[in-house]
Amino acid sequence: MRIKHFYYIAFAHTANLSVSVCLSGVKFRGSTLSRQEQCAQFSDRVNQRSEEGDTYPISPMQLPDSQWNRESATPGSQEHDPSPQQVTKRHRKLLKTSPVLRPHSNSSQSPSSPSQESRRRIIRDVCRKYRSNISRTITPHHVSRIYVEDRHKLLYCEVPKAGCSNWKRILMVLAGIANSTREINHVAVHYDNHLKRLDSFDHQGITKRLETYTKVLFVREPMERLVSAFRDKFESPNSYYHPVFGKPIISKYRVNASQAALKTGSGVTFREFMHYLLDVHRPVGMDIHWEAANQLCSPCHLHYDFIGKVETLEEDANFLLRKIGAPENLSYPSFKDGNPKAARTSTQITQHYFSQLNASERQRAYDFYYMDYLMFNYSKPYKDLY
Repeated sequence: MRIKHFYYIAFAHTANLSVSVCLSGVKFRGSTLSRQEQCAQFSDRVNQRSEEGDTYPISPMQLPDSQWNRESATPGSQEHDPSPQQVTKRHRKLLKTSPVLRPHSNSSQSPSSPSQESRRRIIRDVCRKYRSNISRTITPHHVSRIYVEDRHKLLYCEVPKAGCSNWKRILMVLAGIANSTREINHVAVHYDNHLKRLDSFDHQGITKRLETYTKVLFVREPMERLVSAFRDKFESPNSYYHPVFGKPIISKYRVNASQAALKTGSGVTFREFMHYLLDVHRPVGMDIHWEAANQLCSPCHLHYDFIGKVETLEEDANFLLRKIGAPENLSYPSFKDGNPKAARTSTQITQHYFSQLNASERQRAYDFYYMDYLMFNYSKPYKDLY
């Protein structure tokens, strides 16, 4: 029997859980560096990630296939995913010529099996085009946003501003933490939900759940999700986002800022916020509320069984709840969690905010979320985008 060549990277956990071993037999493609130099670079990268907080003490694991839709492994050797900013005009042109992708559409779809199959296929096709050379190895980072509900064997990846608050309410009811979604207030949802994340389990616990549980991801049109986050965090009183993000944003991007604005961080404009978001030298780091969904939930590593959309939120969610055997009286809540008196962010509201930007800024924003647009099959929000 012909034996295929396998490449191994051995991880030795030291006191700080860094990677310190790069065994002979490892093949690095597309590099002119010696193996010793490459091993040193690899170890430096992992040690840097460890220092940044990704230090959960489990070895990387091979991605288990989905229980609903088993796929072949994606070949590759690189661990780091390319960021949305690295997408180029050439990449877009290349993907547009691909015969396997379906035309983008924001229209409502039934959450039935054919629709789910199509959504999964589009993600798979985009991953093969753009992420074909990433490693199949899963790290704690890849599962850090995933909530676990063991009773109904459900894994839910949290994408802020895509219905996540009400989804956490549902998980709390499914887990027996609460009797009804109506009785769970905002504070209980976000600070006292008693829900476990997947990266809190050991290697075996993570692997077992990825192999056997239903993996769920809900997404939203990227620009609309971004505007929703901006309105929620910067246009309403907020004791965290105003001082932590508002102050450095105003300080860097506002000419002749008043002392009051510099002191409180209140009153950040949408254009100032976009300058921060698109700046490669941001004065303050990223936040999960405007991080791209594909970066939060790693769909090229984790083959999600169900992909829901905010545009068909209640229909998708309730279909899924029946699918996993949830109680018949449990349905997706329709009430608004934060700022209940404010209008929900809509297509029209989103267009109003983006009208404050020029064509170049809109293009850069589209580029920032380009992988989300492709993976989740959303159409271009403006005709002049390429």
